[in-house]
Amino acid sequence: MDKMMMKSIMSSNSSSTATTVRVCLMMLMIFQVQQLVSGADEQQVAAVFVLGDSTLDVGNNNYLPGQDVFRANKPYNGIDYPASKPTGRFSNGYNLADFIAMKLGFKKSPPAYLSLLQGPASNLTLAIKALTGGVSFASGGAGVLDSTNAGKCIPLSTQLQSMEATRAAMVAKVGSRAVAAHLARSFFLLGVVNNDMFVFATAQQQQNRSATPADVAAFYTALITKFSAAITELYEMGARKFGIINVGLLGCVPLVRVQSPTGACNDGLNGLAAGFNDALGSLLSDLAGRLPGITYSIADAHALGQLAFDDPAASGYSSVDAACCGSGRLGAEGDCQVGSTLCADRDKWAFWDRVHPSQRATMLSAEAYYDGSAQLTKPINFKQLARTTA
Repeated sequence: MDKMMMKSIMSSNSSSTATTVRVCLMMLMIFQVQQLVSGADEQQVAAVFVLGDSTLDVGNNNYLPGQDVFRANKPYNGIDYPASKPTGRFSNGYNLADFIAMKLGFKKSPPAYLSLLQGPASNLTLAIKALTGGVSFASGGAGVLDSTNAGKCIPLSTQLQSMEATRAAMVAKVGSRAVAAHLARSFFLLGVVNNDMFVFATAQQQQNRSATPADVAAFYTALITKFSAAITELYEMGARKFGIINVGLLGCVPLVRVQSPTGACNDGLNGLAAGFNDALGSLLSDLAGRLPGITYSIADAHALGQLAFDDPAASGYSSVDAACCGSGRLGAEGDCQVGSTLCADRDKWAFWDRVHPSQRATMLSAEAYYDGSAQLTKPINFKQLARTTA
């Protein structure tokens, strides 16, 4: 933008505050796009778009109304985040989305979608962020099924609607062709089935029964059908690179362990997760054969968790069964909040609270998924995925 054009814009007669804001934001977008181009060697993809649950949420739930919403915007959450700020991340610091984004060349996770809709000219703000770094739609408590924690989070179906609204905002600013190219070069990170598993297992427990093979088969079918539709919808929007985190060892989180007299893992819940992971692998392989240009990497959270639990010392852990922040047995009988018991050396604990991994655990996960052991990502790792071309 030359000096004469800049002077013309700045001296234009406008009585509208919204117009002034729009002009300033447009100038910011131009600057950020230039920065993006100049830093292309550092940023391996055009942007990162995140859909998922509390393991990836960076603050969307902060903006949801209602007392029952899952939130992490109060201490001790964020105690190890810059300025010890509780941002809405379910972590003592950064989370998995942050570390994966860092591996891809960004400073941290893209911002929460709802945070971008709070001020004037929100569509322009949204478009700028989406074009220059990405957006996170992840929500604590979310699942693939709309019924999972209904009313307490943003389900995957609504996250997809928000992604479509984001795409439309970008198209309005730079046109459909540019947006198509941008999304094809972007990284789509998904991790969203954990809560569906918890809700299904809890329902069986409340009914004092075990799921029959028919129950499990129907459950898997519902999940895979919804997941397939979600990937297809994102593909139709323009997404091509999918980094997908499968379901980890949910039966080994402190909240589940504390239900056992010995603090043992729940093998039934772990088996339920493993069965879904097998179905997920088959689904992605099938979609790759039907959707031209799609590439993907499945990060095996299940296998990574097993490695950590089998040999905690190898990962530098002194605790892999209890919550760093909580109360009662295994720190799992109460939520993490001010007044809770807080461990001293948080980097040696696998779990931050009774459900979520610690900041260091998510850092190690991101490193493993990006370019770690080949057994932890299939068919390629996140680094290779980022470098694929259509």
